[in-house]
Amino acid sequence: MQQTFIQAYPKLLQPSVAVAGLWLAHGDEPLLQQWLINALRPHWREQNYAIKRIELISVKSWQEVLSELGSQSLFDDASALIVTGNHKPDKATIAELEQFAIDAQAGAHSHSLLWLTPKQDKRSQASKWFAPFAKYGQVIDGNLYDERARQQLLQVQAEQFGLRLSQEAWQLLMSHTEHHLLSAYQTLWRLSYLFAPKLSENNNDSLSPTTDNRNSDAASHKNLALGITDLQAALVSDAQFSVFDLSDAMLTGNSMQVAKIMFQLQATDEPTTLVLWAIAKDMRLVMALMDGQDPQSLGIWRSKQGLYSQACRRHSLAQTAEWPDLLYRCDQAIKGLIRQPAWELLLQAALELSGKKLFAA
Repeated sequence: MQQTFIQAYPKLLQPSVAVAGLWLAHGDEPLLQQWLINALRPHWREQNYAIKRIELISVKSWQEVLSELGSQSLFDDASALIVTGNHKPDKATIAELEQFAIDAQAGAHSHSLLWLTPKQDKRSQASKWFAPFAKYGQVIDGNLYDERARQQLLQVQAEQFGLRLSQEAWQLLMSHTEHHLLSAYQTLWRLSYLFAPKLSENNNDSLSPTTDNRNSDAASHKNLALGITDLQAALVSDAQFSVFDLSDAMLTGNSMQVAKIMFQLQATDEPTTLVLWAIAKDMRLVMALMDGQDPQSLGIWRSKQGLYSQACRRHSLAQTAEWPDLLYRCDQAIKGLIRQPAWELLLQAALELSGKKLFAA
């Protein structure tokens, strides 16, 4: 049976899972492989498995794997082997693995074998060594192919922490962490301690982002709803001003305050991705309003609709037409793809929105 990680992972978080037999997880994201182990480990413990790791240093290492699976312990009911390495089994080993999987399905034994490999292409998946896992075991594709799948997986983790983020908060999180899975997960982890400390304290295993994060207490409570203001608290910042202060200054057209806030944010090493997110959000909302869209449908709070209207009156369509290119250059500078300093371009964009040009045309 073959599944994607996002299909398999939520099922493994359920109370009862059959773990005997062959498991193969392939992918190039180490965090997903760790999450898979974390999801399986409680089931192994509950069923009194002896857990052991074996590194494949050659094809002959498979004999050690088979020997370990064939051994019996006086203290444990079965063995769970976590095998790493990319050495493929030979013909004789393939036959033994196939028989191992068939016996597990028949209930002849309860041993479990999890093999973690790098990403396997279609040609590799058509090889003979892959067949026993696909036909008699569980194959998990541990690769994330788009940002939607990444966010879906992070939403599962947020639920495990007892959190529920608004759409705006998710957009900020993904932008701030530059779509980096570990960074986004660590931010969710911090949020769980800031806003759901009781849930976190009841789960000693969640003290590290790389340990078992199953939280039955969190699952039994209603998830806490968090917005972008709450998320901001989890983003480490020593700045006297926040990006929300910057937003107000840009929309009111206070260019002096914009420059003051920008220099303060730069001096305190505010993440450039977070500053760009704030500028881009306001620029896109102003462009949408000037295009005739309704402020309420855009999710603009009533208390800030006047500020956005004020910003719209300061600009023409010809001016706002240049903004997407400026935002793109800001993003390139942050990523080091162009030589112009990122903070210089961010200041230029912030001042543009306030109605002041940094450089004369």
